[in-house]
Amino acid sequence: MKKLTVEDVELKGRNILVRVDYNVPIEKGRVVSDMKIKASLPTLEYILGQGGKPIIMSHLGRPKGVRVPEMSLRPCAHVLGNLMGKDVSFVDDCIGDSVARAVQKLKKEELLLLENLRYYKEETENDRGFSQQLAALGDIYVNDAFGTAHRAHASTEGITHFMNICVAGLLLKKELEYLGRVVENAEKPFVIMIGGAKISDKISMISNMLPKVDKLIIGGGMAFTFLKALGNEIGNSICEPDKVELARDLLRTGGNKIELPVDCVISDFIDLKERKIGQLKEVSVGDIPRGWIGLDIGGKTVQHFGAILENAKTIVWNGPMGLFEIDETAKGTYAIANLLAKATQHGAITVVGGGDSASAVNKAGVSDSISHISTGGGASLEFLEGKILPGVKALSDK
Repeated sequence: MKKLTVEDVELKGRNILVRVDYNVPIEKGRVVSDMKIKASLPTLEYILGQGGKPIIMSHLGRPKGVRVPEMSLRPCAHVLGNLMGKDVSFVDDCIGDSVARAVQKLKKEELLLLENLRYYKEETENDRGFSQQLAALGDIYVNDAFGTAHRAHASTEGITHFMNICVAGLLLKKELEYLGRVVENAEKPFVIMIGGAKISDKISMISNMLPKVDKLIIGGGMAFTFLKALGNEIGNSICEPDKVELARDLLRTGGNKIELPVDCVISDFIDLKERKIGQLKEVSVGDIPRGWIGLDIGGKTVQHFGAILENAKTIVWNGPMGLFEIDETAKGTYAIANLLAKATQHGAITVVGGGDSASAVNKAGVSDSISHISTGGGASLEFLEGKILPGVKALSDK
């Protein structure tokens, strides 16, 4: 870590403005998953333990500068209070007189949660005036929101121009240490598994990481563009026709580093809206009939990928192996999650890159058996692409 962290500064008696990522699913006023709130606890507990007073800010959803009641952070205050066993006050704004009064009233051992930052369009516009108003609420700025570190917004980048001390929280520090290790100094054999629908979403990451890895495993919808590039009949499977030539080039460049599915689960019908599928069967990738659609990796592919993972010392996983939204076609993804847990138990460093992959290891019940599950899908992807994250760059250097 070349940036200051919350452990490097004196917090006692100071107002500590903490940017967290509480962009959590809320249904009927209740938080459905508290994973991201739990991830913020070590930093908040550390601040309280050092005598600091945490003022917590976050976004939720995309209200686009409008007060959308369903996107209020109020339910998060209740969950946070229960998790910490502390009083968490909530104020229904993030700037202005009511917030200034709430900050003034904040006592030792109490926490204050501000309302959704994105109720103001100035947040995503990185407006200087809005940044300045946020900065006025605290003495020290702590960024613990890795999930938004790739965005140059008022609460992640703009605010740092108006505060002298800007540091990383413990979660952000952990994310950068794990991801930094796999990008710069991964123990070999080093394997990256990528899935999801499109090559275009992952092309920068593939280009950046291909020279560094021993094996690049490709699954999910994007695998069919590669299979098409090899001359396979892929039926009605998802494909990016304009990326077939690019896939061919990558296969040429990657050579035996790139591993593709050898079989897949296919169906003759799918309605994603209704979450309905037709009959399912498992076939070799070269035997997909016309009109049929590849939806998941097959059993032989799970075994093939598993043999590679078994020998790996470092594994990064980003993106599901199949149509994860439907139970019948999520089996390959769950199988990979279990293989990842097994590899961790055998001493591998395993990193899961947020989003659907994080959801998969949770649903498979193996999240406690993974070395690190990133809280930021987009941010971890950009980090693996080799990009500098604005929210990290803006923090104070050691």
